[in-house]
Amino acid sequence: MDPKMTEVTQMFARFKAAYTRNDLDACVTLLSQLKVHLTKFPSLPPSFEQTPKAVEELKLARDIYEHAVVLSVKLEDQDAFERDFCQLKPYYMDTCGIIPPSPEEYPILGLNLLRLLVQNRIAEFHTELELLPVKALEHPCIKHAVELEQSFMEGAYNRVLSARQAVPHETYVYFMDLLAKTVRDEIAGCSEKGYDSLSVSDAKQMLMFSSDQDLHEYITEEHPEWELKNGAVFFQKAKESQPYKEIPSLQLINQTLSYARELERIV
Repeated sequence: MDPKMTEVTQMFARFKAAYTRNDLDACVTLLSQLKVHLTKFPSLPPSFEQTPKAVEELKLARDIYEHAVVLSVKLEDQDAFERDFCQLKPYYMDTCGIIPPSPEEYPILGLNLLRLLVQNRIAEFHTELELLPVKALEHPCIKHAVELEQSFMEGAYNRVLSARQAVPHETYVYFMDLLAKTVRDEIAGCSEKGYDSLSVSDAKQMLMFSSDQDLHEYITEEHPEWELKNGAVFFQKAKESQPYKEIPSLQLINQTLSYARELERIV
């Protein structure tokens, strides 16, 4: 085996061993070194030179970047996820016919869709979805992300939260927890605008918590301006704390009449 390939393979083995024992600091250090070594392989993107070791190098590099994406989820680092996914994506899109497909391809592509949904980057979500082949839409991981986006857009928040219990891949849990928080915050915002107060049981059901304790912790951490008393949640204090905005009615009327006069003059 080529000496450079041997060195990278051995270093990658140390990375995987560190990941198995949950030594994340060692993983980060080794990953940085691995990325530097990969720059010495001419067969990798963007060059894609047809070297004798091209297939082996492409497969090894893809495997390393797949592990990098999974590590970023473990570290709960969304910026690292985006960087590593961008480096991995050419191995999925531009190496067809050169190396066999990876079994981790659709789980990671679905994970990226979920990340875009959590970040409310819906236009990019659909752009990425359109790049996938039709058969990919039937994969459980891709299907899971698509159904979540549909439920989210429809406002079917109960379906979004219940989907947390049936994730198709263990790496999805982190983003599902973030999505659940986004959904609860959306419901909470609507609740305090629509009601002066709710009973604890109704608030618990609306926010889809399984226990009073979970509801109390959520209010304490996320909405300390709400008041809990006499078995009810009161939103009045939250409403009073919101800045009052006066609508300049007279100014808007004058502007509208002015526009109308200008249009008549043009016609």
